[in-house]
Amino acid sequence: MSRKSDLKKAIAESEQEIENLEKKRVRSQSALLEAFLNHTTPNDADAEYFKVFTSLIDLERANLRKLNEELAKLEG
Repeated sequence: MSRKSDLKKAIAESEQEIENLEKKRVRSQSALLEAFLNHTTPNDADAEYFKVFTSLIDLERANLRKLNEELAKLEG
């Protein structure tokens, strides 16, 4: 029973982390979109932040899938 509780807590934390990372990524995404719309070269830092946050989000989503699968097996 404790393992289920731990997994549910980890899932909630993972979902919150994804939300936080997505909020941070939106800032650089907005700057990139603005540069695109204005036909200017985007700031290298904005592009790098976007790539980094996207990678972190992908990793956290993979972790979330793993946690959900493990929980599903326990609830079987």
